[in-house]
Amino acid sequence: MIEFVDVMKSFDGHVVLDHLSIQIPLKKITVILGPSGEGKSVMLKHILGLLLPDSGRVIVKGTDLSTLDPRGLNEFRKNFGMLFQSAALFDSMTVFENVAFPLKEHTKLSSREIAEKVEERLQLVGLSGAEQKMPSQLSGGMRKRVGLARAIALEPEIILYDEPTTGLDPLMTDTINRLICDTQKKLNLTSVIISHDIETTFEIADFVAMLHNGKIIEQGIPGEFRKSGHPFVRRFLERRGDDA
Repeated sequence: MIEFVDVMKSFDGHVVLDHLSIQIPLKKITVILGPSGEGKSVMLKHILGLLLPDSGRVIVKGTDLSTLDPRGLNEFRKNFGMLFQSAALFDSMTVFENVAFPLKEHTKLSSREIAEKVEERLQLVGLSGAEQKMPSQLSGGMRKRVGLARAIALEPEIILYDEPTTGLDPLMTDTINRLICDTQKKLNLTSVIISHDIETTFEIADFVAMLHNGKIIEQGIPGEFRKSGHPFVRRFLERRGDDA
């Protein structure tokens, strides 16, 4: 579904992605793991085509994103949903209006059809009845749920999560983790999550990759990843109390 092939990316002479290569599996939950500042968000921006590599290729659904013009990229991005770390809701809009926004912008559905889609998505994330609430009336976890409902409004094939559990308490973290897994099962998506949360990673991931110094230094299914002999991976896991 998504492939990085020898991708290089630098900013002001600082190398962020260094000959990075990875194949992200189809219809699975992949977690890109690593400390803050390692370039995980830069990877997401490459998947979306918001950044293009200095060299190498990013291929999504068989398309090299560097071959698309701006209009083609905008159209291609309909394949994606994105849940931002802060949920990134429009504070002046109700929950209904937030979830309806991409449907109004990118489809020709009638008002009634949009209302039905919004209700379906809110029901999927457990927020039926919250349509007229404002973001300021919502808890952090509820805001994430609305953000997820909006991210899946256009029925994307791929959904990207930017640190989805950052800033949440343990109970809400568990709730969001279950929501990610339930959404994955119900919609059969390809999900990519960037995180530094070890516990969340091993609860929800089908596939795990570690980004360090601009490279993928380890990857595999969770059981294999836990057994990694790479010194940095071992330090990262042990520093966070992992007993693998």
